Amino acid sequence: MTAPLRLALEGRVGWEYGAMLAAQPLLYRAPRGDGHPVLVLPLMLGNDLSTLPLRGFLQDRGYAVFGWDQGVNLGPRAGVYDGCRRRLTELRRRHDRRLSLIGWSLGGLYARALALQAPDDVRLVICLGTPISGDPRPEALWRLYHRVTGDAMGLPAELGTLDRRLPVPVTSIYSRSDGIVPWRCSVEPDGPRAENIEVESSHLGLGVHPLALFAIADRLAQPEGHWRPFDRSGYRKWLYREPGRPTWR
Repeated sequence: MTAPLRLALEGRVGWEYGAMLAAQPLLYRAPRGDGHPVLVLPLMLGNDLSTLPLRGFLQDRGYAVFGWDQGVNLGPRAGVYDGCRRRLTELRRRHDRRLSLIGWSLGGLYARALALQAPDDVRLVICLGTPISGDPRPEALWRLYHRVTGDAMGLPAELGTLDRRLPVPVTSIYSRSDGIVPWRCSVEPDGPRAENIEVESSHLGLGVHPLALFAIADRLAQPEGHWRPFDRSGYRKWLYREPGRPTWR
């Protein structure tokens, strides 16, 4: 599928939002959680309003869910990552429990950085269409932006690249028809507590797509310390395709 066609398919986000509303009776049967805190980090140019449907769904599933509380995500400008770190620390102290982090697109890079710097505060990470790898790497783009504009942008340099193995369980949910982030860039590297889940969705719809929401609820409902890969047996094999299958796309 060509890049222009994938980009044009981003227009289906309205249908995906409608599918979420229509699927409420089925989503109500998604696994419930244990009430632990969940921090949701928005995509580029998104804010806490854009993650409201996802957070509302997770609140219904029994979690203590929080937005990032930093307005519009305009990229990792000076102070943004520090704000994420303070938010994580504050919520950890308030609830006295490790947090699950959900990062949509660029928000997933923040989530990965937090897991690398504060693994004792993070229970697991879920990325939605996040550009984990690829060329050029996000770090190179941030350096270029800094050189051109003079404004500092980026995540802590000591983290290095963000496509390395995380010290906590991590799930990447992506779509091969993503019109913004090439799907191969969202594939999580192999690891004993790393996995990929594929859904057929637009990039802008990953936060409302019914299959993505169900998978998120399934991953969050696992008992802490007892992580297992997503189960695709039974009826799920018809809904969630094997992410490692050969493809021409």
